Formats: sequence, structure tokens, C-alpha cells
Amino acid sequence: MIVRTLQDAEKTNRKIVSPDGNWDSTRMLLKDDNMGFSFHITTIYAGADFQMHYQNHLESVYCMSGEGEVETLADGVKYPITPGTLYILDKHDKHVLRATKEMKMACVFNPPLNGKEVHNAEGAYELEAETISE
Repeated sequence: MIVRTLQDAEKTNRKIVSPDGNWDSTRMLLKDDNMGFSFHITTIYAGADFQMHYQNHLESVYCMSGEGEVETLADGVKYPITPGTLYILDKHDKHVLRATKEMKMACVFNPPLNGKEVHNAEGAYELEAETISE
């Protein structure tokens, strides 16, 4: 059994801060945990407005708090995000995420992240990245 608390994980190298200053993500469950997916608690900072395109991963995102929107770039549709909203990037959707108020999100990635990923120039996570050691 694996047991971790968010409070403890946030004090370790499991908390990754984006170089662009848009978010931080505490990686609660990673590839080395051998569950077939990774699970993160991510904070999107108020005023963030950035593009992503997860070409190597599928992602589900559940909003626990805050407000914003996600826009699919293929069709320009904007979806409001409020607590209780789940959005699923099931087709490697190129999208823009905007936070009008700081958002706390629960995120699941398949395949799982290794640990230290940040977005590349195309807004994706690479399949291979440095792992986080306990």
C-alpha cells in the first residue's frame, strides 16, 4: 500500500514549479509507483493564460476550487471551469487554460509522468524525464 499526504509531499521535491510561473504541481503518484497512471494536485495561478498540447499523454482534470476556462483550439470553444468541473483531454486536444481565480486541480495522466516534467516548447510533457527520488 502507498500512503502519502499532500501536506507532506508539498514539502519535498515532488512539488514542481513551472518555469513560466503559471502553475505548481505536487506529484502524488508517479510512474515508479507502478499503477499505470500518475496523479497530481496542481495549482493554476490567478491570471495564468497558457497553451498546452499533450501529444504523449491523455489527461483528466477535476477542478476542486477556483475559476477559469479551457479553450479547445481546434474549434475555439471555451468551457467554463468552476469547482466540480471535470474536463478530459481524450484526443490529445491542443488547448488554452486560463485562470481568473487561482484554481486547485486534481489531474490524472496516462501514461504516467516520471516526476520532473515541465511543458516543452509545444506545451507537451516528454515521455521520458528525470524521476523523483524519495
